[in-house]
Amino acid sequence: MREQYVNNAEALQALCSTLAGSEWLAIDTEFIREKTYYPRLCLIQICNGEVAACVDPLAIDDLTPLLDVLYDGSVLKVLHAARQDLEIFLHDFGRLPMPVFDTQPAAALLGHGDQIGYANLVKLLLDVELPKDQSRTDWSQRPLDEQQLRYALDDVVYLGQLYLHMRGHLFDRERLQWLAADFATLADPQTYYPNPDDMWQRTKGKQMLRGRQLAVLKGLAAWREREARSRDLPRKWVLKDDVLVELSRRMPRDAAGLAKLRGIEPGLIRREGETLLKLIAEATALPREQWPNDGGRPVPLTAQQDAMVDLLSAALRLIADQHQLSPLAIASRKDLERLVRGEKDCVLNDGWRHSLAGQALAGVMTGERRLEVHDGELRFTSA
Repeated sequence: MREQYVNNAEALQALCSTLAGSEWLAIDTEFIREKTYYPRLCLIQICNGEVAACVDPLAIDDLTPLLDVLYDGSVLKVLHAARQDLEIFLHDFGRLPMPVFDTQPAAALLGHGDQIGYANLVKLLLDVELPKDQSRTDWSQRPLDEQQLRYALDDVVYLGQLYLHMRGHLFDRERLQWLAADFATLADPQTYYPNPDDMWQRTKGKQMLRGRQLAVLKGLAAWREREARSRDLPRKWVLKDDVLVELSRRMPRDAAGLAKLRGIEPGLIRREGETLLKLIAEATALPREQWPNDGGRPVPLTAQQDAMVDLLSAALRLIADQHQLSPLAIASRKDLERLVRGEKDCVLNDGWRHSLAGQALAGVMTGERRLEVHDGELRFTSA
């Protein structure tokens, strides 16, 4: 396989002429994000099985030839744990390179674990040990040395081989179509832009708050999210989680009240104090019916429900074994608890997980399906 480092327009044009018309392209990126909200693209790796290249976007002003290849809808783009890479393309270039094939969920459908890493998958399927010594590299620094380029190239050199291996096995097991829902999620731009009004639910320490306090948290967290995006700063650089929670808990009414709070710096009060107080006042004025409902911790399962979860766990293990999958690739115990509680937001209610296991488990709960022991083996039977 030919390998190259591409850092000028002429070399990029030549590479793209070679890549054009490929059936598939293995793609990866290297980026940094410690000081920004959005990831900063530092390197694009690409391979079609014959040529592998590291394209340097920091050295090339016009990436149009490469984008023409990447956004060709007739070429399948192969990635591993694709979400962060696709987020970069969406933010930097305005759209997602489709269609895609993500080898991480594909690996789960072949029984290799729910969140297996790329290096572990390469070792497992190709028996190749990849070095991990560049995982903390600052990819914005130039020049890149040989070890860094080798590390980056390896991320796509073996990716295509993984795809071809898994595609064949998924086809043989009639599981390729199972991935449609996963890939549809990756194709939806909303996947990469969380709703600011939902960000309070991700705030560490929110379980300490109740009622009107949660309304304040929701307003402050939404403001922080919009500020972080507009200023391209990490959320915690705008306002840390513990400060959000303390503001929501105390609900200060004036600058003096802000100054008394732990973690609130004088500079923050000067810059944002008026805005924060306005947001707090608006949230505290909301009627009760507009307060968000955290739900708190789930109500503990009854003894009967807990026993039902144990029964479903056994049924899930049986289903997973029949399909040569890890049970965790299908559902966790918490997912089973959600199913028993009747919660709609459960992975077993949608997509291939519903077809494969959700329907059968629901049948066990209603008594339409049973688990019985025959000749020392556990089996499903119809009631």
